[in-house]
Amino acid sequence: MPTLFSPLRVGAIHCPNRIFMAPLTRCRAPGHTPTALMATHYAQRASAGLLIAEATMVMEGNCAFVSEPGIYSADQVAAWRVVTDAVHARGGRIFLQLWHGGRTCHPLLNGGAQPVAPSALAIVHSKFNSAEGPVAHVVPRALATDEIASIIGGFRRAALNARAARFDGVEVHAANGYLIEQFLRDGSNTRTDQYGGSCENRARLLVEILQAVCDAWDSSRVAVRISPLNPSKDITESDPVTTYSSLVSRLNEFNLAFLHVMRGDEVARARIDMVKVIRERFNGPLVANAGFSAHEAAEAVSAGGVDAVAFGRPFIANPDLAERIQCGAAWNQANPSTFFTHGPTGYTDYLTLSEIADARAV
Repeated sequence: MPTLFSPLRVGAIHCPNRIFMAPLTRCRAPGHTPTALMATHYAQRASAGLLIAEATMVMEGNCAFVSEPGIYSADQVAAWRVVTDAVHARGGRIFLQLWHGGRTCHPLLNGGAQPVAPSALAIVHSKFNSAEGPVAHVVPRALATDEIASIIGGFRRAALNARAARFDGVEVHAANGYLIEQFLRDGSNTRTDQYGGSCENRARLLVEILQAVCDAWDSSRVAVRISPLNPSKDITESDPVTTYSSLVSRLNEFNLAFLHVMRGDEVARARIDMVKVIRERFNGPLVANAGFSAHEAAEAVSAGGVDAVAFGRPFIANPDLAERIQCGAAWNQANPSTFFTHGPTGYTDYLTLSEIADARAV
């Protein structure tokens, strides 16, 4: 029976353990360019089985957060290379999450430009957090059919740039209410062309993006993240089992490194166990995420329900999370007030067990 500390091969990548670090937006990239501080942050966490770096813009002009990174310019590629080199020097492995915000973007961050989406439907039940405080989201512009090729091309170029930046692979972000998931869900996609209507049509954008990304980089270094039960940012779906079962059948055609599933909150999981649904249908390695304790993660892996578990918030406060789980040590508690600030506090200043021991010995 595998454990959290059994090695795992995901595509071309050998992972020494099954404790992955989930992608976490932290807003530490001023001018959308990674910094030396980010290199320190990721290198500190290199003992994870795999690091998945934060949501990163594939194209200029689709900013949804202050100071989130991009991967569309030569300067960004060079800056990310400092990050990947630091992780590799510590023996780690790191994927980059490729992302387009769609209707979650806001004109305040994009020179006044209207965001784009599958349909002209705004987010109405949450606010955009601007520098002046929460403001309403705007109605996005529905992408014309002939514009979609440029989005696909942006993902392909981003994959090439990630390869040039010496990442070990990429994860296509099709979760959390952003552009690709806006196409996947029937609550946000009311199109009548080949990208709307049936499950197959709504999955077309993701499938075509994967075709382009896997053309740029072998599929053994490409993963996908989905969140079938996540209601974030007004994303709704009338029949998630049918929609995502259909999607998984298409994903099986790509021989991906892994599929990363956000399992939803406790209320959603009580209705539908989507991780189980997807496990029964997906042919490759399955990674689950969202609210796992160390004990629950160990049980899920040993029972064969998943192949690895990605931890998000626990990795914020515990750079040595894998070591803490292995020896049963207590976890540092994260400070939410520093999640989206812009300096080292709450980012690179959490102590490892060995650092705590050294401090006590002084």
